[in-house]
Amino acid sequence: MARLDGKIALVTGAGNERGLGAATARRFAEEGAFVYLTDLDGDGVETVAASIRAAGCQCTALAHDVTDEASWDGIFDTIGAGHGRLDVLVNNAGIAILKPIEQLATADWERQNRVNLDSVFYGTQRAVALMRKVGQGGSIINLSSIVGLVGVAGCAAYGAAKGGVRLFSKSVALECAPQNIRCNTVHPGMIETAMQDVARRDNPDVFDQIVAAIPMRRMGAPLDIANMNLFLASDEAAYITGCEFTVDGGVTAM
Repeated sequence: MARLDGKIALVTGAGNERGLGAATARRFAEEGAFVYLTDLDGDGVETVAASIRAAGCQCTALAHDVTDEASWDGIFDTIGAGHGRLDVLVNNAGIAILKPIEQLATADWERQNRVNLDSVFYGTQRAVALMRKVGQGGSIINLSSIVGLVGVAGCAAYGAAKGGVRLFSKSVALECAPQNIRCNTVHPGMIETAMQDVARRDNPDVFDQIVAAIPMRRMGAPLDIANMNLFLASDEAAYITGCEFTVDGGVTAM
């Protein structure tokens, strides 16, 4: 029996083939879930969905602005009409605007909080309402970052939002535990995605120094995050809630 047989899952930010959302959606589908995958890039998320369906798995792609509550309502209307329940939510969509504090514009601050924190509230609120209505529990997985655990120069806005995700999720976990709705956070370190390609291109020497400082001497892969998400989505994690899971090659152990 597959690990997510019969489960209905929603994964946001899944429109890039090399991203964490696409990897997570693919692993969930491989393990038997019906996956709703969403992204602001409607064409991109449909391309990812097509590759998942080509492998014989079930999914639906939807264009989605995670900063817009009406867009969230539309997503949940679609899920309600299609399946009537949601077992797993992965709030993965996110952006990073990394600047020194004196160069950080108010618009940068607000944009990062809208995408990285407000969207987690919007999605979690609607998922909890549906999960409580159905009465079968569920798993909410909110993507934070190791920058949500420790301070990093140049990451003030990003770290504030990701730290907010962590504490928000702990409060939700305590509030929803009696209904068997679990809520946990995943904190990736440096992962080999398109975002890191830009960092490598712009500052190759600094980039190489950072990677060399990782205890495992390499970046992680999107699959590393997808597999952690898979565990938390599955019944194997049935007694785990309010926790944070670092997937960082040992960085935060130092």
